[in-house]
Amino acid sequence: MPLPRLLRRLLPLAFLVGLGWLLWSKVRPALTDFSNPLAPTPHITVTHNTVLEKVESLGRLELVRYQFKDVVEYKKSTYRFLPDAKVALIVAGHAVGCLDLRQVRPQDVVLEGDSVLRVALPAPELCTWQVDHSKSKVYSVENGFFQDAELVDAGYKYAEANVRTAALQSGILAQTEQNAEQVLRPMLETMTGRRVILTRRLELPQLPKRQ
Repeated sequence: MPLPRLLRRLLPLAFLVGLGWLLWSKVRPALTDFSNPLAPTPHITVTHNTVLEKVESLGRLELVRYQFKDVVEYKKSTYRFLPDAKVALIVAGHAVGCLDLRQVRPQDVVLEGDSVLRVALPAPELCTWQVDHSKSKVYSVENGFFQDAELVDAGYKYAEANVRTAALQSGILAQTEQNAEQVLRPMLETMTGRRVILTRRLELPQLPKRQ
């Protein structure tokens, strides 16, 4: 076949191949993204409406924090002839002792002469006690019978109550009162220029109401 004739036949084919390649280069990115569902960046929309419900005046002076570590085994009896459900937890928790300075009354602050200030403080309190879930973990769950979540939740509730009991038994209230002496007395002496005497306010026992 003569060369000019061959070129006339190949020229349309070359034109179609070039056009196809140009179209493919334009369409390929879109087809690649469509074939890969993980490629597109998802569009996230967040809607919220924050409402301020309550404002409280805080006057609690935190004076001591006790931190606890415990291994809790919580066991619960299940159905007859079935083994007991059991969860083992490694629990971290803390308790905080404080004084509620909002309870200080005018009559609790007494000036004696020109050099003494006497302050009757309210009784120390256990402000908060809780489990630190970020430092706690579930060690094992046995025989949960599809109620593992409820069993773990009950175990954590027991552990949180035990944090309160352990803090009180460890003398956190006495330590709170001791720390109040170390923190408040120097501060008040600096502010007033007087010798400060801190005492515990005497609470009168409440008489039972007549029926």
